[in-house]
Amino acid sequence: MTDVAIASTGLNDAEAGEDLATQILEKLSGSSPDALIVFASAENDYGALLRSLHDRCNPKTLVGCSSAGEFTTGSNGTGRTSAIALRTPEMEFRATVGKGLSKGRGETSRTLLEGFSGLKAPGFRYRTALIFVDALAGHAEELIDELTLATGGMYKFVGGGAGDDGNFKKTHVFHGREAVTDAAVALEILSNKPFGIGARHGWSATGDALRVTKSDQSCVVSLNVAPAVEAFEEHAAATNQEFDRENPLPFFLHNVVGVQTEEGHKLRVPLGIQAEGGIMCAAEVPTGTTAHIMSTQAKSASVAAASAARDAIDQVEREGYKPKAALFFDCVATRLRLGEDFGDELDAVTRELKSAPFAGFNSYGQIVRAEGQFSGFHNCTAVVCVIPD
Repeated sequence: MTDVAIASTGLNDAEAGEDLATQILEKLSGSSPDALIVFASAENDYGALLRSLHDRCNPKTLVGCSSAGEFTTGSNGTGRTSAIALRTPEMEFRATVGKGLSKGRGETSRTLLEGFSGLKAPGFRYRTALIFVDALAGHAEELIDELTLATGGMYKFVGGGAGDDGNFKKTHVFHGREAVTDAAVALEILSNKPFGIGARHGWSATGDALRVTKSDQSCVVSLNVAPAVEAFEEHAAATNQEFDRENPLPFFLHNVVGVQTEEGHKLRVPLGIQAEGGIMCAAEVPTGTTAHIMSTQAKSASVAAASAARDAIDQVEREGYKPKAALFFDCVATRLRLGEDFGDELDAVTRELKSAPFAGFNSYGQIVRAEGQFSGFHNCTAVVCVIPD
């Protein structure tokens, strides 16, 4: 039996922690949670928030991150804090934080792996890890690849990149009472019931294929041996869209980079233009890959989110269980592009989950590594993780 409490508040700092703790303890009949997952706007003093929440709730584990939009089944907005608490005798939880991510994924992944007791615990059939990263530190995709290889594919990974309300200056991950930058945090979940994970995006390729002839991590320097910005200008002209080098974000929100893979296109959100014409993206784009400029429509986001939820639900129901609750992650770019229509996407997830509630946040990248899913580190992708009853 799994007890779940979901809470949301528009308060900040210690008052937000108090409010969330009151809601959670009431829903758990006064019992402390085994795991507490928190997503908080950059308007907060994270230390005050986490200390207040932790000291009042006394969870065995607490993880989470700063965010760029926070929501639950019954709430949606920015400048908020959302949380989901789990209490169950049928699962084991362990939280670990790995620091120094900007120096490369090696030391960070080793620290996280040292906290994975499931590598030596044959008594559990299923191993899942929630991963939240300071995406501004880079190396997120490499980190997930490293964790997958080191665990021999025994774990499902799901999570996202921390946000800061769309400022892209400084993001944090949460571990206990501590908020940390340049780091990744993991919540290991061991169980004999399956967690379902679904990931979909509603974008399609437009125009000709483009070769990434030079890149520097998250900066696409050139496409087809020309400054990358020229490909976007040509695409704007061909599709009758406005493209302003001085203010490119409105165009970028509707025209993202799709890196071609065997599974489909992995999306990367353009964020800005370098003086030399390179395009800065929200995640790495490898040199030598084939890319397309991708387009979508508002309704496609809702369809993708609903499909991701159905995929996750099916994985749980195939094993004879029902959804108890869910986590939902989607890109900050999706919220910015859709505006008030982002609520339609949340409504689509609500309909698929029916009576199961959810909590989540708008992230700087989405993490998925699970069998049968489009795996890796994504942008503009709806990710649903279903928790079994």
